[in-house]
Amino acid sequence: MDLFHDVIQFFVRGGLFMAPLWLASLISLSVLLERALAIRRHLIINPKLVEAIENLRYGQAPTEIESLADDRTVLARLVRTALRNVTWPKSENAETLQTKARTEISRLERGLVILEIAVGVGPLLGLLGTVSGLIKIFGNVGDQQIATQGVAIARGISEALNTTVFGLVVAIPALISFSIFSRRVESFAVELEGYCNELLSKLYSEPETKA
Repeated sequence: MDLFHDVIQFFVRGGLFMAPLWLASLISLSVLLERALAIRRHLIINPKLVEAIENLRYGQAPTEIESLADDRTVLARLVRTALRNVTWPKSENAETLQTKARTEISRLERGLVILEIAVGVGPLLGLLGTVSGLIKIFGNVGDQQIATQGVAIARGISEALNTTVFGLVVAIPALISFSIFSRRVESFAVELEGYCNELLSKLYSEPETKA
């Protein structure tokens, strides 16, 4: 109970700017959890489809790939796009595939900008709350007795710094998760590009002939 009471007092003493910090923390936490569930490997790359692409011989009919490209992974959607346009010239198919890939990567990056905003807004709101609290403290110094002014100022500064602490608490997890998710999306983008380029090369090559 004492711990719970201390936590409540921490936020109450933080003042008005604790409310937007709370909102920022809830939004960033929701985005963090949603992206953690969305950016998972099995939702992006099907290992069986990767194996089929790697085993496909140059110029061979992509029968096995067609049967595997019916799931909901990002790679499967890209493969379906390439197979659907296989009668087009290679350059046009590649251009369409790149457009589709950019759309898919944009979906993976959805919400990351919110985490990026939280990284900057959290400390700024904390600092704003601290400055506002200090203004209030020094504005009320004249109303205090000389004997109690030192204690009142020390207590007031401690309370004003609560918003700074909470602002950092909001920003640090947002920064860590933003960095991890951005790097993960970038890594998947490179991997997807490699598989798509390999598929196009094999689809538009002449069948291998035995010596």
